[in-house]
Amino acid sequence: MAKRSSYAKEAEEKMKKTLEHFEDELKKVRTGRPTTAIFEDIKVDYYGMPTPINQVATLSVGEERTVVITPWDKKMLEPIEKAINSSNFGFHAINDGNVVRVSFPNPTIEERRKLVKAIKEMLEETKVALRNIRRDDIKKVKEIKNEGSISEDEAKKFEEEIQEILKENEDEAEKIFQRKEKEIMES
Repeated sequence: MAKRSSYAKEAEEKMKKTLEHFEDELKKVRTGRPTTAIFEDIKVDYYGMPTPINQVATLSVGEERTVVITPWDKKMLEPIEKAINSSNFGFHAINDGNVVRVSFPNPTIEERRKLVKAIKEMLEETKVALRNIRRDDIKKVKEIKNEGSISEDEAKKFEEEIQEILKENEDEAEKIFQRKEKEIMES
């Protein structure tokens, strides 16, 4: 690959962050397979402060489609159980006195289709964000060209580089989506 301009590198960095955000959001989508990432947004009352569960306990994937949550302070067992049960993820947490166990039931075909539809929407939002980055960076290139800092040919080259980066990132977003879709439909 040829060396990219600073304009293209800037666009590439922004697009990379957008893809990372997309991947992080997909990790939170329930697939039927146990994952600790889904609990990152659930907060528990820890001495009056809403605190993410992973900051008050150790989370691990156990046997039989479960996540095991081991609080560092046993007093947190009940608040963790309540926080999970009151979340809108549809999980049922069970407190056995030492740990909290959360089972991941198999989603129905209908639920799987809804999940795929939801992640497809997330994919489209990601593509829009990527295209907005392209638009903004091409606008910058045109402004610099109009100032006379770069030639028409250089501006055209930079715009093509940015377009190429967009295409690469859209393709990568599609691959990420397809992997998650496969995971959802096969779980």
